[in-house]
Amino acid sequence: MSEAVRKIIIKKVKKKHGEGHHGGSWKVAYADFVTAMMAFFLLLWLLSMVSTEKRAVMAEYFKNFSLFKESGKTFQPGSAFVITDHIKKAELKPENVAMSLRKAIRGKGAGQQGAQGKAQGQGQGQEEALMEHVRIDAVDGGVRIQIIDKEGSPMFQLGSAEPTEKAREILAAVAEVINDQDAKIAIEGHTDAAPFRGDQITNWELSTNRASSARRMLESSGLDPARVARVVGYADTDLLVKESPKDPQNRRISIILLQPKDGGAAMTALKKEAQGSMQPPLPALPASPAAQAQPMQPPTQAQQAPAEAAAAEVRDKEQSARQALQEKKAVMKKKKRDVMGLWD
Repeated sequence: MSEAVRKIIIKKVKKKHGEGHHGGSWKVAYADFVTAMMAFFLLLWLLSMVSTEKRAVMAEYFKNFSLFKESGKTFQPGSAFVITDHIKKAELKPENVAMSLRKAIRGKGAGQQGAQGKAQGQGQGQEEALMEHVRIDAVDGGVRIQIIDKEGSPMFQLGSAEPTEKAREILAAVAEVINDQDAKIAIEGHTDAAPFRGDQITNWELSTNRASSARRMLESSGLDPARVARVVGYADTDLLVKESPKDPQNRRISIILLQPKDGGAAMTALKKEAQGSMQPPLPALPASPAAQAQPMQPPTQAQQAPAEAAAAEVRDKEQSARQALQEKKAVMKKKKRDVMGLWD
């Protein structure tokens, strides 16, 4: 009977997991924080890699940016601030042009390899062979691309303005580089000092005809004719190798990318303003020989009092001017930091 009235007790045991586990929501927040920090430091790194001209243009763009006035297209010509145009003008440097030209030649060589099935080594050899005929340097007013002759490898037929196949390939690549810029160009033709044997033309006509032939090749490759500023021939008056007037390298075509006058306007204006404000005062002019020849007489006591007052006044003015100059320097330094996008 005692077994019938025995109570049955049921014990439920809950399995416990590891202590300190609160779910995975913290991982999402931590991942967002790490992503934001990575983006922030990546932005700082990119800003440090940007040139001073680009940074000034970007700062000017965001300084005067208006979402309702300058976004999208506008019917008012010239009212929008196009940052890409200013960046292109600032990037007109010999090293950038050389890199773009090599890339264009490599791209055209890759296209020919795909059509003809050439090996990669042959393509690189052809690229180097074409780049041996090119020299790029900076000149007054722009960047100059020179296409020169080599011994046994001319760019034009002998005594003619007909370009060779190598010259056509180089000019096509040069046209691709020029089309990426917005600068006007000048084309110059040069010859060596060897006398021309033709009865009808001289080195003057030959150099001018070759420059005009290069212009036609550039225009056939997509260059806008309105961007050609001048086409001239110099004959043998501007030799590249002056020690050897008959050197083949003197026979060349020079294509000059003219630097736009308004390129980097924000940075130029800032530099001019800073230089004008920090220019030291001009020194006093020396006395004339006639004044130096006259004997110096000691001043009287009546004359010393006004002189001392004038000297004190000059010292006060110099002190005020020096203090104003220091204040203006501080203001200009702060303005420069604001324009460059730097913070204290």
